[in-house]
Amino acid sequence: MNIIEVQHVTKEYATHKALDDVSVNIPKGCIFGLLGPNGAGKTSLIRIINQITGPDAGQILFDGQPLHAGHISRIGYLPEERGLYKKMKVGEQLLYLAQLKGLSQKEAMDKLKVWFIKFDIKTWWDKTVSDLSKGMQQKVQFVSTVLHEPDLIILDEPFSGFDPINANLIRDEILELKQKGSTIIFSTHRMETVEELCDNIALIHKSHKVLDGAKRDIKEQFKTNTYFVEYKGELAINPDRYTLENSKELEGGFRRTNIHLPLGATPNQLLGNLLNQVEIRSFGENIPTMSDIFMRAVNEVPEG
Repeated sequence: MNIIEVQHVTKEYATHKALDDVSVNIPKGCIFGLLGPNGAGKTSLIRIINQITGPDAGQILFDGQPLHAGHISRIGYLPEERGLYKKMKVGEQLLYLAQLKGLSQKEAMDKLKVWFIKFDIKTWWDKTVSDLSKGMQQKVQFVSTVLHEPDLIILDEPFSGFDPINANLIRDEILELKQKGSTIIFSTHRMETVEELCDNIALIHKSHKVLDGAKRDIKEQFKTNTYFVEYKGELAINPDRYTLENSKELEGGFRRTNIHLPLGATPNQLLGNLLNQVEIRSFGENIPTMSDIFMRAVNEVPEG
């Protein structure tokens, strides 16, 4: 079941086509990575889902229904350009934003107490936003985004400006929100975060979707059927059966070599061959990283 279905969406501005016939399905209960270089069209799609702008063609379904104004209360949005009121007090502002999302004052207060304890920010209630550091402000805005417990949470570069401790705190909260049933759209340039958190991804480049699906399936698709071995000794591979991709020296007299297996050959056969020749420290399959996949997919898109 999908919470969002983007169906053949096109969006044009005066001199630029931001989205060109883009279709993407976002399953319920997943962390969905929306990836792409700057200017690819990610922000335009996010703005359409949030009903800040509308598509020129195509439509978006939210939980099976055409997107409409009533769905806004079921969405939480953390934009890359944060939007807190600098001169308002933190507590006053969060109460105001929570009520805009449909919570009563009592509901908002009860939920804010939980978050202020969880984030250890109890002393911030009467501080103005301008008195807080950038990282502190982002904590406040994260709370404002998720306070009404939305079904869909859209996070645009949520770790920007956070130190490692607070980045881990926000990461843990994202995982907890997913466990509670929220779907998270996660727009980021940090491939290591995509690697760690995302279940599904879509890659948009030059206004087109060039790749989407479950992360595990995409990794399988981009495998090269190569294996690495770290070893000491002299390695002699049968060139009629295996192909040496590259090799490099490591510390301690070890060498790392990548070996391509032809169709029909198994890793066990290769490992058996290697065991007869060298002292093996490590052996395994080269699994493509999300960064590798990102670069390959973008570079394969034709110019123009």
